[in-house]
Amino acid sequence: MTAGWQVVSAAPSEVGESPFWHPQEQLLYWVDIPAKTIHRCNVFMATVDSWRMAAPHDLEPGCIAPAAGGGLVIALRDGIYRARSWGGALEQLAAAGHNTATTRFNDGKCDPLGRFWASTIYEPRDARNAALLCLQDGALVRMTGDATVGNGLAWSADGGTLYWSDTTAHLIRAWDWDAAGNTLTNPRVFKQFPLKPAGWQPGSPEYGGRPDGAAVDRQGNYWVAMFEGARVLKLSPAGELLDEIATPMACPTMVCFGGDDLQTLYLTSASHGRTAAELAAMPLSGAVLSRRVDVPGLPVNFFSA
Repeated sequence: MTAGWQVVSAAPSEVGESPFWHPQEQLLYWVDIPAKTIHRCNVFMATVDSWRMAAPHDLEPGCIAPAAGGGLVIALRDGIYRARSWGGALEQLAAAGHNTATTRFNDGKCDPLGRFWASTIYEPRDARNAALLCLQDGALVRMTGDATVGNGLAWSADGGTLYWSDTTAHLIRAWDWDAAGNTLTNPRVFKQFPLKPAGWQPGSPEYGGRPDGAAVDRQGNYWVAMFEGARVLKLSPAGELLDEIATPMACPTMVCFGGDDLQTLYLTSASHGRTAAELAAMPLSGAVLSRRVDVPGLPVNFFSA
């Protein structure tokens, strides 16, 4: 085990994503996208409940968020759904506007005013057809795009900046965000990472990974999991590297803050598509981990509708 990390759930997710800490329930939630399953963990009892998406909604949950009044908002491949209770019936809030044969929902969460946002991923990965969408007045509104794998959605501590990444491009962008008008202006590069070297093989040291899921702490620092980089980075609001935390898996996927003081950093990861040699060397690939951090994170935003 890489120093500092504790195992929350050792059961390997294929692609664990979208973790959040539910403050009222004192539970950690996350999804396993290819397994079409949502998990929740009582970290004190080390027990995990799993909810597999069933017909007629036997589809991948790209991301989830807690809803005010109970239950979840779930972005499935074909639309955004509301579940009033764990394992309950799914009510469609909005249909997906994309071609579900090539595109599905990916990273997402609610903004500070309770609107649900979801990225898409263009699975052929040969064009920048992914977008960032926001659920407004019962419809999905395209906020921005020009990406292949939409990821890393987060808001600054003061609510004035929105971050969003394109994992394939190794790029994190930022915008000025007006909460009341829900508008994005002043697009800019927040952080550009070097691309994967040609011929790179897993385990070779000359590649630092690409930006996946992220969260922001109370000082406005942006914490991002670096897929295939075996590390989590802490970036300042100016994009400067403040800290680098090694992970015991090559493919960390997303971080969130939890616990009563929001000073526990939780981390999901992936095992799907990794080589047998890598999985043998890194048996915690796909696990959920935690560690203590010095600065509290921002609490999860609840869906308000």
